[in-house]
Amino acid sequence: MIPNASIEVQTSPVDRPSIPAWFAEVVIVSQHLTTKGLLEAFAHHIQLVRGRFGSYEPIDFFALLFGYAMSGERTLLAFFERVAPFGPAFMALFGRAELPHRATLSRFLASVDRPCLEAFRTLFEQHSFAEGWTNDSIGGIWDRQGRRYLVFDVDATRQAARQRGLPCDPSLPPPRRRLDAVCAPGYTGRKRGEVVRTRTVALQMHTRQWIGTYAGRGNGDYQGELALALQAITTYLGLFALTPEVALVRLDGQYGDTVAIAQLIAAGVHLVTRARGYRVLEHPQIQYVLAHPPTASVSRVNSDEVVELFDGGWLQLDGDVPQTRVIVARHRAPEPGKRVSVGKCIGEWVYEVFITTLPIDGFLVEDVLDLYHGRGAFEAVLADEDVEEDPDRWCSYTECGQELWQIACQWVWNLRLSLGQAMQKAKLREIEWASPKKDTPRASHP
Repeated sequence: MIPNASIEVQTSPVDRPSIPAWFAEVVIVSQHLTTKGLLEAFAHHIQLVRGRFGSYEPIDFFALLFGYAMSGERTLLAFFERVAPFGPAFMALFGRAELPHRATLSRFLASVDRPCLEAFRTLFEQHSFAEGWTNDSIGGIWDRQGRRYLVFDVDATRQAARQRGLPCDPSLPPPRRRLDAVCAPGYTGRKRGEVVRTRTVALQMHTRQWIGTYAGRGNGDYQGELALALQAITTYLGLFALTPEVALVRLDGQYGDTVAIAQLIAAGVHLVTRARGYRVLEHPQIQYVLAHPPTASVSRVNSDEVVELFDGGWLQLDGDVPQTRVIVARHRAPEPGKRVSVGKCIGEWVYEVFITTLPIDGFLVEDVLDLYHGRGAFEAVLADEDVEEDPDRWCSYTECGQELWQIACQWVWNLRLSLGQAMQKAKLREIEWASPKKDTPRASHP
């Protein structure tokens, strides 16, 4: 190096940690929560019969969870190492004095019970759904008769737990795993026998707001979690003075049985889902429709493959389920030796069955198929959530504690959306699928 007399370098043995890049966002969000009275609501409405927490209250731990969700740190250990030098300043933003230890947070999450969790969820629904949004800005789609619908996606994601091999010997006590309370053997789509935890989430598709998260051990209870998601959707609509008939819920084939369909119809919402079975193809009405030319034909995106669509009309799938509209899609079977990933292969055709309650005059068969395939955008939101927050990070080895952390993640996500909407004041985008089809006038006969 070339020495330069005009440059002086001063060093000090005192550590001066740099301020985390995410600290500015914590300042903004904490001030917003204070202005809206949410910090006071945390202190007064959420109670917990707790163990050894010293002088701490639930609000201290909510501040940590919100900060952890905003930080993007991979582990709680990394988060505490970054925030420790600024502990008093961090807690002062939330009106508190002392930063809890990481072990104290762990004991708090382990002590969270169901009433505490549901109280936190209630505040999430009351203050996160409508804040910063209006009846016009929440979006929607309009059918060919001008009726408005709000699209909601409900689906379950599964997180596999990595487990080390434990020694088994008669001289040793029985092995006990920490994740036994939150995980169970389940199926993740790759191989069976893994220990997993299922998280069912509900998303408002137009604003990308999270409406709820509900978790369970193993593959979970999809019927019970669907019922909770429908309750959250009804709560969301009520905040905007909308009725359940406005909601259009999209689901995958897991919810394509008569039990789940009956739940959705009883809730008063519309649905679009893939049928779980294919027995409906044997129905005489469907056989009659399939024997005639298709209602419409479409080409797959990025492919020349033609898919034929048949509107099977309204059918009663089961004695206790009201009539639903059945749509059948079919395409040519692949060459011998190639596996069919989706659908049922019968002869030279591969069939797919879709169930909906959308009216025929408002949605053509191709509209319904486009709506169902639009669930791909929901997968993109899940991928963005994994990058920004990764709510499947393990914060607690208890069911309620882990679910509390995941609700906090969704709250931070919704806060970012509402604050961004208020700052940018972006106009609502409108997309026209296609112009309404008009009936071709018939030629008059003399």
